[in-house]
This record gives sequence, structure tokens and C-alpha cells, in this order.
Amino acid sequence: MSAKAAINKEIFAPHDERMLGAVQVKRRTKKKIPFLATGGQGEYLTYICLSVTNKKPSQASITKVKQFEGSTSFVKRSQWMLEQLRQVNGIDSNRDSPEFDLLFENAFDQWVASTASEKSTFFQILHHTCQRYLTDKKPEFINCQSKIMGGNSILHSAADSVTSAVQKASQALNERGERLGRAEEKTEDMKNSAQQFAETAHKVRFLVEWGSQ
Repeated sequence: MSAKAAINKEIFAPHDERMLGAVQVKRRTKKKIPFLATGGQGEYLTYICLSVTNKKPSQASITKVKQFEGSTSFVKRSQWMLEQLRQVNGIDSNRDSPEFDLLFENAFDQWVASTASEKSTFFQILHHTCQRYLTDKKPEFINCQSKIMGGNSILHSAADSVTSAVQKASQALNERGERLGRAEEKTEDMKNSAQQFAETAHKVRFLVEWGSQ
């Protein structure tokens, strides 16, 4: 089982939620933590997760999850409702970069994703989720590549592929219908020609027989 599948199973499924996407991150700048608050837990992996409740009306949230060194389990650390997200900063709109910032009503974090592509996928899902679940006060997406905001996202590409397949199938059916229609017209023409030939042959035979009498 992958780490993201395990996070969904351990953190979200028990609360009747489903994870829509996640990105593994590290802080760009080290956060100052009081000595007594460290707890001596050592190194850890951090994931920023996007989830939504299964119960209607659906509510989306962003959760920070950690996995400490030597442990196979995951721990929920912080959580914000999607309505609290104010700004998503992609840092550089001209190139693929793993850096990004998230600004909430009461928090601000600077992150580096494990890869630029993982960040891009997470941003696409995040943008789509904001458009779907937020009616107003949608967060501002700045310094993001156009593929995150526009028709080149993985979600739009999937929809375009389905639409294209439907259009091709419809065109094929129309062409087949036209071919069948032409074939039926030819069959009808041949039938009429045969009938006319039979009638003409009958008349000729009648004239021949009448003339021989």
C-alpha cells in the first residue's frame, strides 16, 4: 500500500472522509519551535492532504499529516477548512518548480514538494476542488502555470478525451447511416429497374406473339 493510500485509510476514512490528493513536502524555511515542544521525536515526513466529507453537504479541508521516523502510522497535525485558504502561491509561473506557499486566515507556510510534477498535480486538484466546493471567497492562485488554471489540467484533459471519443463515435454512426442510406437507395433503384425491365419484356413478348398470329 502506498503512503497516500495508507493516509486515506488511517486518517480520513474513519471520519467518513475521502482524500482527493496529497503532496509530500518539506519546509523551505525552518520553523522556530520551543525546545520543550519538540518532544524528541526525531525526523519525520510531512504531507499536505486535501480531503472532502462523504456526507452532504460536502465540506473540503486541508490537513497536515506527519509520519515519524521508525513508525508505520500517520499523525494528523493541523487542519484548515478550505474556506480558510486565502492564497496559493506557485512561486514561478514560467517553469516547473517544487516550491509553493499556502496562506490561510491564521497561518502561512512555505513548502518544497518532493517533485515539481507532484506539486503540479496537487495544485490542479486543489484548484478544481475550490471551484467545485466554494461558492464565494475562493482563494487567489498567483504565480501558477497556465496548465493548472486552464484546459490543460488532468481533469479537463480527461473530460476532453471523453468528449472526443463521443464525437468520434457519433461521427462513425452518422457515416454508417449515410452508407446504409445510399445502399438502400441503390437497392430501391435496382428493384425499380428490374420491375421496369420485366414490364418491358412482357410488353415485347406480347407484341411478338400478337404479330405472329
